[in-house]
Amino acid sequence: MARVSDVPGISRSASPLLLSRLAGIFTALAVTAFLGGCATTQADGTPRPRNPDPFERVNRGVFKFNDTLDRYALRPAATIYRDYTPKIVQTGVGNFFDNLGNPTTIINQFLQGKFKQGAQDTGRFLLNTTLGWGGVIDVASGGTNLPKHNEDSGQTLGWWGVPPGPFLVLPFLGPATLRDAPARVADDFTQPFRWYNAGSERWISLGLSFLDRRVQYLPLDKTLAQTYDPYVFVRDAYLQRRLYLVFDGNPPQGKLSGDDADWAEEALRESEEPAADEGDAAQPPASEIRATARICAGMHS
Repeated sequence: MARVSDVPGISRSASPLLLSRLAGIFTALAVTAFLGGCATTQADGTPRPRNPDPFERVNRGVFKFNDTLDRYALRPAATIYRDYTPKIVQTGVGNFFDNLGNPTTIINQFLQGKFKQGAQDTGRFLLNTTLGWGGVIDVASGGTNLPKHNEDSGQTLGWWGVPPGPFLVLPFLGPATLRDAPARVADDFTQPFRWYNAGSERWISLGLSFLDRRVQYLPLDKTLAQTYDPYVFVRDAYLQRRLYLVFDGNPPQGKLSGDDADWAEEALRESEEPAADEGDAAQPPASEIRATARICAGMHS
């Protein structure tokens, strides 16, 4: 049987540290599941309404930090990359990193009992990795009847009934929840580059992946600029989109993770309330809101 220390690029002395990190991840996920499942009640025994954003003051500070970093560093770099890099190169880079995300999706498909989808994504990954030059060319989308899926550990926890917990904004990483934040660490161990220890190349690839993802968000900058409160807009879009993904577009009412539905509905009601001064800023069209929701949910990966 192969041992962790036998994996190429991982030294024998690193094995205890790796096992310690894995133990810490599973402990964090267990604590998340426990805290997420705790319910509070009022004096009369009725459930106490949950606040989806109890850390709003801190979250807004982190949101402002991320926005400043984006405005002066990430956005200009992404704009230059988009304007001066050939489109065919951008497409290849995007395909490459999308393909690297397939192992995460495959593992979580099987953990959710979605064996057919897991087999399809396994086929996509093998086909694109071999015939598609490591994923640079998306061969699997060329009429192979292998649809593309997107799963992660946060969705798996939600599928098994773990509620999202409070909304969080992480430095550099953006929106998350108490359930999704530690799940991201678990997903990191399913990324091929996590096990590829080759010095500077790993960090260059990581920076390129962030740049490629930021380019995808550029069309939505104008939409966010038009919102009355960008923080609330991003928060509500993220919570609603994550709810949609957890239940594959069909969230049940009063079943499984009921808190997911309650919190998303509360966020939706808040987003639909008129601004104090409607003349300050016009709300973007519904189609742009849905597009932003998809992008905001994609920020966790």
